[in-house]
Amino acid sequence: MTTVEQAVRDDQANALFYGLEGLRGLLLAVSGGADSTALLVLAARWAKKLKPAPKLLAVTVDHGLRPQAKREAAAVKRLARRLGVPHRTLRWRGRKPKTGLQEAARIARYSLLAQAAQRAGYDHILTAHTLDDQAETVLLRLARGSGLTGLAGMAHASAVPVGGETAVFLVRPLLRVPKSRLIATLGAAGIGHSEDPTNRDPRFARARWRSLMPALAREGLDARGLMRLAMRVQRAEATIEFAVGAARAALAPGPWPQRGPIVFDAARFGNLPAEVALRLIGRAIAQTGDEGPVELAKLEELYEALRQARKPMRRTLAGALITLGSDRLTIEQAPARRRRTARGGRQ
Repeated sequence: MTTVEQAVRDDQANALFYGLEGLRGLLLAVSGGADSTALLVLAARWAKKLKPAPKLLAVTVDHGLRPQAKREAAAVKRLARRLGVPHRTLRWRGRKPKTGLQEAARIARYSLLAQAAQRAGYDHILTAHTLDDQAETVLLRLARGSGLTGLAGMAHASAVPVGGETAVFLVRPLLRVPKSRLIATLGAAGIGHSEDPTNRDPRFARARWRSLMPALAREGLDARGLMRLAMRVQRAEATIEFAVGAARAALAPGPWPQRGPIVFDAARFGNLPAEVALRLIGRAIAQTGDEGPVELAKLEELYEALRQARKPMRRTLAGALITLGSDRLTIEQAPARRRRTARGGRQ
C-alpha cells in the first residue's frame, strides 16, 4: 500500500472529529512528534471546511528536560502559523523529581494544558493518543496487575480537574488510528516532525514495551488485538458500573455524607457479586477516608476478610474505619488514633 493510500483522508478526518463541530473552541496538545503534528494538520483541515468552526489553539509544553525542546516548539509554532492556528508554548518550571520523572511530567503537562484551556475559555483538549498508545497502555497495566478498569485502557473522552470543582474534557480523536497512518498523512503532505529520543529510551517501561510490540505481533498479539481487548473490557466496565449504581441505590440510597457513616445491610452486601461489592465498598472508603486512593490489592484483601468473617470485625483502610456487625456493615472516617496506629491493618 502506498503512503498516499495509507494517509488519513479528509472524509475520514471528519469522522474522527465528529461531535466537536458545535464547540466554541478546542485546545490541541502538540509536542511536535508525528502523532500530534498529524493531529494539528487534520484538525486545521477539518475546521477550515466548517462554517462556523470551533476556534483552534495549539499548545506545546516544554518540560525543560531536553535542549531540543525549544527548537521543536518553534517548529510547531511555524507550522501552526502556516495552517492559520494560534500557538502557545508553556513551560514546566521548578525542580524536577529524580524518580518517577515521566509520570510527574505527564501530570504537569495535563495541568498546564487544562489551565491554558480554562484561560482561553475552552472546555476541550484534544490529544494525539493513537491505537499504538492504547495497546502499550493495556500491556503496561496488565504487567502491573491492573484490575478491569485499567485494562479498559484510555477512554475516548475523560475529565481533567482544573482546581476546585471545575474540569475540562480530554478528547482522544485518534485513538483508533495506527501511528503508521499518521506518519503517512504527514508524508503525503510533505510535513516533517520531530522525534523524542525518550520514546526509545529503555530506562522507561513504555519504551521497553514498545520495543517488544513487533515480537508480540508475530505471535498474534498486535495493537489491533489489544485495542479490541480494551473495547471489550470497556463494555464489561459499563455493565459492572450499572450494577454498582443499582446496588448503591438499593443498599444506601441518597447522598452519602462526606465522612460517613455509610451503612449497608450486611446480608444484602454479602449477596452481591464480588466485583460489585468490591467497588461499592471501595467507593464508600474513598468517600469517608482521608488518605488518598485505595489500593486494589488491599481492597481485595479487605473484601475477602469481610466475606469470610464469622464474627464482628473492625479494620481501617485509607483513613476509613470499616465495622462489620451482626447485621450492619458501617464505613466511616477512622478516628485519628486509629489512622496513626494501623493504616490498613486489623484493630
